[in-house]
Amino acid sequence: MTTILTTKNIQEIIQIIGFENFILGLIRYLETDYVNWHEFEKTPRIAFYKNKGVMELMPICGPDLFAFKYVNGHPDNVKLNKPTVIGLGMLTSTSTGEPLMISEMTLLTALRTAATSSMASKFLANKIISNFGIIGCGSQSEFQTLAHFANFKFKQVFYYDLDKSAMHKFKRNLNNQGFDLIPCSTAQEVVLKSQIVTTATACTESQEVIKADWLQPGQHLNCIGGDSPNKTELDLNILYKVKTVVEYLPQTLHEGEIQNLGHGAEEYVSAELWEVIKKTKKVRTSIQDITLFDSVGFALEDYSVLRYLYDLANKLKIFNSMEITPQLKDCKDLYSSLTPITHAYLGFPDNSHYKNAKIFE
Repeated sequence: MTTILTTKNIQEIIQIIGFENFILGLIRYLETDYVNWHEFEKTPRIAFYKNKGVMELMPICGPDLFAFKYVNGHPDNVKLNKPTVIGLGMLTSTSTGEPLMISEMTLLTALRTAATSSMASKFLANKIISNFGIIGCGSQSEFQTLAHFANFKFKQVFYYDLDKSAMHKFKRNLNNQGFDLIPCSTAQEVVLKSQIVTTATACTESQEVIKADWLQPGQHLNCIGGDSPNKTELDLNILYKVKTVVEYLPQTLHEGEIQNLGHGAEEYVSAELWEVIKKTKKVRTSIQDITLFDSVGFALEDYSVLRYLYDLANKLKIFNSMEITPQLKDCKDLYSSLTPITHAYLGFPDNSHYKNAKIFE
């Protein structure tokens, strides 16, 4: 039987252990997997662009587990009142290839993205943080804010979105969470007032959500909205001023902010994320440094959240199960799994009503 995790299952798990404990636990799994970076077989995601959207497969293979996620990105879905991102993931055993778990990953993508950003900030930002800024108050914004609050316990959150209804939604969802919510009239205001700034916009092309001359000494930036070719959020000049960390360089060169640097972009990358977490490279060397996590989302993060949920679901006994693969008495006799259907079309008495069915008309 294969474990099936629905949105309802995930909601129940998080309600039991609490959002903050869930995020901190997920960060521990992420750190463990990033430290073991070289144990994984990796590839950039496979992307197909169609109808102003993208459909992607994100596979990765570890020593014991293989994982992949299907995910889309369709910014125009908001006009249909549909999510811009929808995900589905699978975790399998490398020893047998059996599917261990199939899970929804729309919610999990938001959770793992937020946990990864918070983890990056933990290693790249200055240690004493009293405020946080978010530009883009869409689906990712609450997750990003709460995940950072779990690590930094800041006092103020500055926020801005072109869509005022999104700002109202953000305020409604995050009232009474232990920090003051301060709406801003521009993106520039957020940057000028915040020690950590996260951009989470759904722009479909290259934009300048943040300009270079807005940056303040000692800031850390997480840019999560730019995650496709020709889809970026930053003024190009920022990349010459900051110390940049990426997840997986071959993918980020194609999809991240650094794609705008063209040939030789890798020279402006200070480290991959695993090097920072494993402490083989030190990126921030001064409280005045400005650091950037050029995040595009990588399959290892999906692997971590699937592994984490698989462990939690089994520990708490919160999951569904389904017979996905045929259950065979003889592993070489796959045909036997069709026997009841075959008999139906042969006109066996118990299935006589199928005999003259005109199925293909």
